[in-house]
Amino acid sequence: MRKFKIPHVFIFLFLIIIFSSILTYFVPSGSYERTTRDYGERKQTVVIPDSYKEIPKHYSLQGVLTGEDVEGKSTPVSLLGILSAIPKGLSDSAVLVFYVFIIGAVITLIQQTGTFNAFLFGLISRFRKKPKQLLFLIYMTIFTGSSFLGIGPETIALIPVFFFLSKQLDYDRIFGLGLLNIPILLGWTSGVTNPFTVQIAQIIAELPIGSGMGLRLALFGALALTGFYFLMRYGDKVKKDPSKSLMPDDRFELEDYGSFEEVKLERKHIFILGFFIVSYASVLYAVQTLGWGLIEMSASFIGITIVVTKLAGMTGDEAMTAFTKGLGVMIIPALVVGVARGISVVLSEGMIIDTLIHHASVVLMSMPKIVAAEGMLVFQSTLNFFIPSASGQALVSMPLMTPMSDILGISRQTAVLAFILGDGLSNIIIPTNGVLMAMLGLAKISFEKWFRFVLPLFIVSIIIGAAFIAIAVLTGY
Repeated sequence: MRKFKIPHVFIFLFLIIIFSSILTYFVPSGSYERTTRDYGERKQTVVIPDSYKEIPKHYSLQGVLTGEDVEGKSTPVSLLGILSAIPKGLSDSAVLVFYVFIIGAVITLIQQTGTFNAFLFGLISRFRKKPKQLLFLIYMTIFTGSSFLGIGPETIALIPVFFFLSKQLDYDRIFGLGLLNIPILLGWTSGVTNPFTVQIAQIIAELPIGSGMGLRLALFGALALTGFYFLMRYGDKVKKDPSKSLMPDDRFELEDYGSFEEVKLERKHIFILGFFIVSYASVLYAVQTLGWGLIEMSASFIGITIVVTKLAGMTGDEAMTAFTKGLGVMIIPALVVGVARGISVVLSEGMIIDTLIHHASVVLMSMPKIVAAEGMLVFQSTLNFFIPSASGQALVSMPLMTPMSDILGISRQTAVLAFILGDGLSNIIIPTNGVLMAMLGLAKISFEKWFRFVLPLFIVSIIIGAAFIAIAVLTGY
């Protein structure tokens, strides 16, 4: 029997687009009414609860081939619509795609200065006898940044650096990606003060921003330790016996990612890294306090490029050579983000997302309190497959979950907890997560290999999440 193999990432995502389009022929269409509300300095379009209406479908040959607009009816996604989903997805996520390109270019430029190499060799030399201390320090730094600040897509370009560290310490390619990706995903899930998940959800639920932090800090600790134990358990197994690797035949070559020769630490390297850390922290602060988005962040990184060039003493031509090399490295990751967005495009055009949300909410309303709370977790995890955007989910689901939690006697804080757990944990494993697929593309790891690697962690994390939901309900959190 031939072993099943998941195809190339672009083919895989396109097959999901086709499947999602087929669903629009069989799943009833419907929609909620939406309204614009002011949340402090932000205006957001949110769903109006109890406003769902089913919309009749219109079927025709023209509709199947090229699409047909009929007033008062929805048309399933046409063949042309399937093909158009990719350019539309790229268009809808253009700002994020550009941001991924810019981040990759900036990181590559810094790498060309030798800064990363100098610090990495220094750290490896210092922690040579205690490498796990170094790994734990790196892991917790990323985990904390993800949980408190919401770092994520901007770390894609750091994959080559983590690969170099992994190879130097005799681990494999999957361990290198796991050291970066696991703390990002689990840290995002714990969401102590994540501005892209918990803060938006609390604003919509009319809760004080930052409230309920105690239980989320406990979740932070539980997920952090679980993730690190899982990662090191795999790493120790591979280090002891390389044949135990999920990619035993991988030569783990790094030539495609640039030079990783030993570099002596110089004053300019300290200035460059110090400037980058301070600048990056300032950008994240502006995101939380000034409402900056991806456009302002991209502009800031362009400015960082100019300053780093001067600090490194590079000529304009040298800087642009490194910059364009970074753009080239990020082509696949950036395009994957846009192609993955095409899935939500076809579901929206077929008008079936609101139908799925409506029927799920009806089922939850009929359940006992604690079961309904766990159902919220399942619902949010499922919704993330169709709307792989934390803020997008919040604007769709939280306006429904807020009154539902009131009716069921579940605190709004618990509804927020279910939201961040459902969004974060599913990101570990769903193929519609554009950032995850972009990372796998740059890392040259198939989704199949990643799935096999991370599935046990996903299952344990879901159990932990469900336990925290139960604690929240029982304690009146």
